[in-house]
Amino acid sequence: MDRISRCSQGLEGVRFGDHRISSLIFADDVVLLASSSLDLQHALGRFAAECEAAGMRVSTSKSEAMVLDRKKVACTLQVGGEVLPQVEEFKYLGVLFTSEERMDREIDRRIGAAAAVMRSMYRSVVMKKELSWKAKLSIYQSIYAPTLTYGHDRKGKIPDTSGRNELPP
Repeated sequence: MDRISRCSQGLEGVRFGDHRISSLIFADDVVLLASSSLDLQHALGRFAAECEAAGMRVSTSKSEAMVLDRKKVACTLQVGGEVLPQVEEFKYLGVLFTSEERMDREIDRRIGAAAAVMRSMYRSVVMKKELSWKAKLSIYQSIYAPTLTYGHDRKGKIPDTSGRNELPP
């Protein structure tokens, strides 16, 4: 997949600091990035051609398009004559992305998951008298905190766009 990505790269991508990022790849999951729908269509065409050259194909039934913008913007992308559905949100590597670039739904999802973990830990860990506070803290730090902060840059903070305080680093 790395070779296909390298061979299909053009000038597209998005600026992130001093870097230009044209794709995100994990196993066989690929996210193509571009600053315009035309650039993205070109990148998608090259990527699909490289996949075919390697004996693979882009699965249009598992592919979606999303525009990150505060207002709705139509983006019609095609692979092999098939139009990819445009979605308002999708989950990539466990993180929920929305087209409006808001994190409040992802924050709510994480808080809900962390609350479920805390409820299940309450009887089995917190109320156990035979466990020391050090052991309880260790369990908290290894299970509860990562659930709440999954995908979170430990050096920075995830902004809370819904009015609650920021999540702790």
